[in-house]
Amino acid sequence: MSSGHALARLQQQLERLRSDAEQFDKANWFAKNRFMQSKHALFDRSVFNSKSMLLVDYVDEVQTQLERLTRSLEHQGRHQYGFALTHITEQIEAIVKVLKATSVWAKENTPTARAKKYQKAVKKIIQPTNELYQELAKNHEFERRLGQMIDDRKQQMHGADATTVAKLNQEVLALHARLGRCRKAISACEEKIQLAEKQAIR
Repeated sequence: MSSGHALARLQQQLERLRSDAEQFDKANWFAKNRFMQSKHALFDRSVFNSKSMLLVDYVDEVQTQLERLTRSLEHQGRHQYGFALTHITEQIEAIVKVLKATSVWAKENTPTARAKKYQKAVKKIIQPTNELYQELAKNHEFERRLGQMIDDRKQQMHGADATTVAKLNQEVLALHARLGRCRKAISACEEKIQLAEKQAIR
């Protein structure tokens, strides 16, 4: 499926990033930096769970996240998939920022060009699908609310007089019409996501 191809494309970018991270770690840039050594970690815990001064350890964490997402792809809702993919993208961009921050390494390995390559590849995969996932999530929430409103009207019919029941029936019919349009919007959004993901792997 197209989502699987998008993840495969991201895996290729991650393998290239691992090579750069290994080269970065071998240079041991933080060995004489007391401030960095005192931190015991390169990133905030809100971005990575790992706590290490080796960049490749964080690449390993991204790899684990990507493998987990790949295995659970068939069971993930599109909103969950989009959220997980966004987090992986943020982690990759954080690693690239560390590569760019070391001036000596930057001079010798031109990570700016590499960073642009990574970011372009990642954005090609996740954009514009990220916005579409947000739109899809809103539509699903609207669908849920409409369903709840229909159930509420049906509950109100119990024990109500004929005039009230007739009025509630009209409201239920109107809500069903809105629900139908909402579900059409969901289907259209899902088709757009599939198309965007297919284009991302070309």
